[in-house]
Amino acid sequence: MNAALVGVSGYGGMVLFQLLNNHPGVDQVNLYGHAQTENQNLGDVVSLFELGHFNQQQIFPYNEIQIMQDNDVVFFATSAGVTAQLAQPFIDADFPVIDLSGDYRLNTQALYEQWYHKQPAQQSALDTAHYGLVEFESAHNAKYVANPGCYATATLLALAPLVKNDLIDVDSIIVDAKSGTSGAGKKPSELLHFSQTNENLQVYKVNQHQHIPEVVQELQTWNPAVKAIQFNTTLLPITRGLMSTVYAKVKDGVTQAEVYEAFEQAYQDQTFVNWTDRRFPTIKEVVGTNDCKIGAIYNPDTHTVMVVSVIDNLIKGAGGQAIQNFNQMFNFDEAAGLPVNVWVP
Repeated sequence: MNAALVGVSGYGGMVLFQLLNNHPGVDQVNLYGHAQTENQNLGDVVSLFELGHFNQQQIFPYNEIQIMQDNDVVFFATSAGVTAQLAQPFIDADFPVIDLSGDYRLNTQALYEQWYHKQPAQQSALDTAHYGLVEFESAHNAKYVANPGCYATATLLALAPLVKNDLIDVDSIIVDAKSGTSGAGKKPSELLHFSQTNENLQVYKVNQHQHIPEVVQELQTWNPAVKAIQFNTTLLPITRGLMSTVYAKVKDGVTQAEVYEAFEQAYQDQTFVNWTDRRFPTIKEVVGTNDCKIGAIYNPDTHTVMVVSVIDNLIKGAGGQAIQNFNQMFNFDEAAGLPVNVWVP
């Protein structure tokens, strides 16, 4: 089958392009630029591909009719605000879409406007979108998949066993999440300047990060009592990788054994989520892989459980999970197209 990719120039698009080209079910990857007016060589746009056989591959101007004629699925690895304006023809045609942006993750226009400060998609389109947290929400029958954000993926996988089993006071959830600079994209900013980032830690977007509402929205599907969470984000002086550290008070009567058993049961049969028990995993263990590793410790003195969840923000937090959704959508093996290591600058 043929796969279209709109947006190959960002870090997430670069990784997704490599994954698609190594997928056994994909015969050809066709590239499109949503803002360009003429064909361009991939090697001229993305220096990573200026050598080798991808150099002369063409990036075509965006045309939804041509995309649907020449492909079986389209992936969008575009910035927020793009698919909200471009995706409606695919939805009208019931054409398979996997969207790595945040434009279809939230279920109301008002919520999207509040957190993204952009024009939202039509409400009827938002109503059709499937939130693709693959371990808990199968994309098997979906046509439009909203791929979860990187912070949301690591945080939700950390909280799922606790919330779904009603083990914690949901008003006590505190998330301290940290990510490498690639999570902020390629657009230059003072926050990402080498002299500012190197040998430094920077707290940013406290209580304002756009992944907060999708975390709360998904938690509410598991437990409607969830109203809000405390969510802090910190920029790490590394290129790739993300760690989400979650704290919560356990409910009265909940035992240490019940906490650990919940994680064991939730992830014992999952290929890409690994429960490390009371050992906290590190970011280096997952960079270059589609794995999420999770460890937890319960403190009986404070009645607090601490969970550490680590992922590669560009693979499990973006392109890798998009491939997992693709595999579910088209009935491929869950690990198809997901190698151990993918290189990105």
